[in-house]
Amino acid sequence: MRSVRRRTTGLAAAGLLVPLVTIPAGTAGAGPSVAPMSDVTCDAVVAAPDRESAFAAASEATGVPADLLKAVSYMESRWDQHAGTPSADGGYGLFNLLDHAPEVPDGAGKDADRPAAVSELDRAAALTGLSAAQLRSDAGANTCGAAALLASYREAAGEGVGDLASWDAAVVRLGGSPSFADRVFTTLRQGESRTTDDGGRVTLAARPDAVRPETSAAAVSDPAADCPPDLGCEWLPAPYEKGSADLPDDTGNYGNHDQADRTGEGGPSIDYIVIHDTETAYEPSVRLVTDPTYLAWNYTLRSSDGHVANHLEPADVGWHAGNWYMNMHSIGLEHEGWAGTSGWFTEAMYQSSAELVRYLADEHGVPLDRAHVIGHDQIPGILPGYTKSVHWDPGPYWDWEHYFDLLGAPIGDGLGTTTDVAPGDVVEVVAGYDDNVNPVTGCEQASPGSGDCVAGAGTNFVVAYQEPSLDAPYARDPGWKPGGADGTTYASDISARVNSGHKLVVAQVQGEWLGVWWAGSLAWIHNPADRPVVVPSTGKTVTVSGQEAAAIYGRAYPEGAAYAPYPGITPQAVTPIEYTIGADQAYVVSDDTVTTDYYNAKSFDGSIPDDRTDVRGEDSYYQLWYAHRHVFTRAADVTLHDPVVTDVERPTVEGRAEIGKVLTVDPGEYLPADDADVDVRWLRDGEPVRGADGTRYHLTGRDRGADISVEVTVSAPGYTSATFTSDAVGPVRPH
Repeated sequence: MRSVRRRTTGLAAAGLLVPLVTIPAGTAGAGPSVAPMSDVTCDAVVAAPDRESAFAAASEATGVPADLLKAVSYMESRWDQHAGTPSADGGYGLFNLLDHAPEVPDGAGKDADRPAAVSELDRAAALTGLSAAQLRSDAGANTCGAAALLASYREAAGEGVGDLASWDAAVVRLGGSPSFADRVFTTLRQGESRTTDDGGRVTLAARPDAVRPETSAAAVSDPAADCPPDLGCEWLPAPYEKGSADLPDDTGNYGNHDQADRTGEGGPSIDYIVIHDTETAYEPSVRLVTDPTYLAWNYTLRSSDGHVANHLEPADVGWHAGNWYMNMHSIGLEHEGWAGTSGWFTEAMYQSSAELVRYLADEHGVPLDRAHVIGHDQIPGILPGYTKSVHWDPGPYWDWEHYFDLLGAPIGDGLGTTTDVAPGDVVEVVAGYDDNVNPVTGCEQASPGSGDCVAGAGTNFVVAYQEPSLDAPYARDPGWKPGGADGTTYASDISARVNSGHKLVVAQVQGEWLGVWWAGSLAWIHNPADRPVVVPSTGKTVTVSGQEAAAIYGRAYPEGAAYAPYPGITPQAVTPIEYTIGADQAYVVSDDTVTTDYYNAKSFDGSIPDDRTDVRGEDSYYQLWYAHRHVFTRAADVTLHDPVVTDVERPTVEGRAEIGKVLTVDPGEYLPADDADVDVRWLRDGEPVRGADGTRYHLTGRDRGADISVEVTVSAPGYTSATFTSDAVGPVRPH
């Protein structure tokens, strides 16, 4: 069953419960059993030719400002209908209208005769005369139903005709929290515009006058929560308890996390933020994280309004990643949803998550990049045979590009995708989520609760093939599929999925195909001229030091000698996993400052010898982009190569190739963009012209009949210099 969105969760503690207005009704979702509360005619809205027109028609029918409707809908769905499939919290359509009533149990067993609460779909049906089925499946009907709800909520709040601020209480009630209303009014002030899933375009012009009333309840985080103060975070602590009260305090039977000193000098550092999805609804998730016999993560985010519950202090270690080294060094965020639910992570949750991650990254010094803000699916197995069991959330429908835009760190640095790629280049994948449709199958089977896969849904990856052909088998991943089977379209099969933000070394180029190193083999990515999927990038790379393949590891544990001062700690084996780096292969380094350590936590009170000790080693590791994951290799086994300056736009010569005229050079654009030195040299028929090293070149009789070009050499600290030559102009003509 789909989750029940509990609009009141998180509001009760703040004294902000909005009384339910009940309409006697039958089974929730079955349609209203009473006459409409008001006369709202939706014919014009349902008949509207596009969503822009539907918002205007709904405003005319209900009196709700069209801009407010757009802002509310944007925060729920970014104006997408999602093919009538339900969201993580059981809502439908542009406004994420619930097909379940919020559960508000009496708690004393006295609610047997209470009138049944009514779902948003049933309430909207009663207000408009539309059926629940129409409200689910038709974008215009959904818009009119939501507008009718907002109008009724405003009327119930006793608000008269006024400006946008007079709709605040109605927005809080529909969205479920003050933080939702904050984001709606922020969206109104900033404006938005995007192409929606029907191919149309909706534009919300910025409304600088959109301000919530001063009397409105503000979103305020619990002081105990490690959150932005205005995010409205709840402190819902995960328990730290012995398995039973009669166990000794030094027992190893405890849960559901470990105590540490990650924010001080004695514990492991916080280097990663891991994005998960819950694979269940919000309420069961928070019940699990507060169960001492289960396991803890740091935060849970609710789909409907982006509400955040904080469960652990940042100093402590959660058990969320399935890899102790990554647990030691990461903060885990669980987002309400299912990995196979196409596109239905709400904008409210995306925005709350991004605001939280920005705050955490700044607090703990975590880089805002795809090497450190990662999915659970990017975490490696810890030993041979373990990789096949690592989780695959948040799945193919988490919009990494949109998420990193919200983080203020766009994937690909905002550069345009290109086909100007050569062997040896480092490129970054920018798949282009909305129109990046890939076949995905078995969503419900791989992620029960997801529902069926939705044809035409955007995805966050490009496919790697075994040969440069769309008919070729998908690339293989010997860790994910140890038997050597080809990758498939199955929802959980990440064998051949190259996510947006992934960096690769190009080994070969054949027409529209890029040969790249992937999971120990050459794989091919389609990079067509009409829709390229990579941008130029830079990065340190590694190759093997000799002819022997280099081992890959799932953890950066210290060498055995590092444990000598700690006799109470069993040295941890440094064991390679299923992958290697071949003698002719190159991979991009995602972090060359990896911490080599092991945090020992074995007893409840930390009293056994050397407990709660972070063992730090001298051995060095590099973190790599490798297949779908981040993995580690020992620095002693590979050669580290400095990044090479790369071009975003090559130099160009401007002006008329005519004696007496002056040519100028646009030196181009390069990575890195900062601290680069550019040296210019003019060429006549490919040979340097003595003394011609400025940005202007005066053509003389010596240049008659010659082709003139420019050679630009770019250098930057820590980078290997590179030289780029413009196209020539000429031959130079007489005046």
